[in-house]
Amino acid sequence: MQNFEFQCATKMIFGKGTEQKVGEELKKHGATKVLFVYGGSSIKRSGLYDRVVKSLTDAGLWFTELPGVVPNPRVSLVRKGIEICRKEGIDFLLAVGGGSVIDTCKSMGFGVYYDGDVWDLICGKVKPGEKRIPVADILTLPAAGSEESDSCIVSDETIPMKTGFGSPLMRPIFSIMNPELTYTLPPYQTACGCMDMMSHAMERYFSRTPNVEMTDRVTEAILQTVIHNLPIALAKPDDYAARAEIMLCGTWAQNDMTGCGRAQDWFNHGLEHQISGFYDIAHGAGLAISTPAWMEYLSEKEDCLPKLVQYATRVWHIDLNLENPKETALEGVRRLRDLIHRAGLPLTLAEVGIGTEKFEEIADLMTDCGSHTCGSFYAMSRADILALLDRMK
Repeated sequence: MQNFEFQCATKMIFGKGTEQKVGEELKKHGATKVLFVYGGSSIKRSGLYDRVVKSLTDAGLWFTELPGVVPNPRVSLVRKGIEICRKEGIDFLLAVGGGSVIDTCKSMGFGVYYDGDVWDLICGKVKPGEKRIPVADILTLPAAGSEESDSCIVSDETIPMKTGFGSPLMRPIFSIMNPELTYTLPPYQTACGCMDMMSHAMERYFSRTPNVEMTDRVTEAILQTVIHNLPIALAKPDDYAARAEIMLCGTWAQNDMTGCGRAQDWFNHGLEHQISGFYDIAHGAGLAISTPAWMEYLSEKEDCLPKLVQYATRVWHIDLNLENPKETALEGVRRLRDLIHRAGLPLTLAEVGIGTEKFEEIADLMTDCGSHTCGSFYAMSRADILALLDRMK
């Protein structure tokens, strides 16, 4: 295990009806002027919008609104939010939605105190400073884990490019998590969210750092819990127990608790960001295509087999084939693909209308035209990436 530092200061407020506390909680943390950021009309149809407005009003808080956040959130809306914050003297950002809304607020909070264009921060050209407008959230889509993470991802649709940045100051001050708010999610969004959180767990799990037994076991528990509860939530959307387990898994898969003391991979997220940057597909759908194909590809690499076998035997309870451990690893891949298929997610790029025309460009962007590799569990070269994309088509 490597040396590490870990601090997650986000206050989690979990359970039924907790969204009604948002006004008093914001006031407790010193908010006076709030920018209420959300996506489309779903929070109005569900009644959540009215409950948030009432809570803010009852707490005597001044607020204004910024709707319009979309999946793969746009830097154009971030820029609009920065203008509002500066004009109105906003001192707290309230994100009501999923990771896209929270990430919009996170980048906005730092952008207010940067004199240049916020994209400089997002793409890593400039490091974030020590000042930001704090963020709080009411989570409605368990997936990205942004409710406790120290990073954000934003797209510039004009390039196109999807990337992000991080800071210890980026973690939300508090996160309100009521599993009831996820009952009305479409099945596809529920499934995409679960694939995202499973991928967050796997990006840390597939590591070459030795002696990380505790975090391995916690990660395996997260994966098993999602695997068990996803079919339940899809069959019965208002099953509170299943929704609560999934929501908690999404947070703990990405707050970096399971990443302590170990090298992390992040190849599949990097690949998916390139794909959805070009094609604007759902993040979880892109990960559903890439992750099992990547695992299958690495099963051919002898030094990757032990961890793939551990994943198969511990997460899926597959009996170890001592004579052919590769077959054990591949059975783990087959089980994952079966879960993805039953959840209604794609397994190939063709299923989401993506062809081969961008393969070379994706490989060039990820490796700077072949000058470096991607991933720490296995160093994926430009040739490896092209071979993997061919498997995914």
